[in-house]
Amino acid sequence: MTDVLDPIILNFIYAFIGGLMTLFFMWLGCTMFNRMVCTFRISEELGKGNMAVGMMVMGMFIGIGIGIGLVIGMGLN
Repeated sequence: MTDVLDPIILNFIYAFIGGLMTLFFMWLGCTMFNRMVCTFRISEELGKGNMAVGMMVMGMFIGIGIGIGLVIGMGLN
C-alpha cells in the first residue's frame, strides 16, 4: 500500500492520526485524573485562576504529548 501512496501524503496522514490520538489521550488523562482526585475539579480551579492546577495540567499535557509523539515517531521507521 505504501508503494501506491506518495510518502509525503502518507506522512501527513500519520501526523493527522497521531494528532487525533494525542488529543484523545490528553482528554483521557484529564478525565481519569478528575475521577481519581475527588477534592477538586480541574475546570473549576482553572476558572478561579489556580496556577498550581494550571501547571499540573500543563505538565500532564507535555508528558502525554511527548510519550505519544515518541511512540508515533518510532512507528514511522
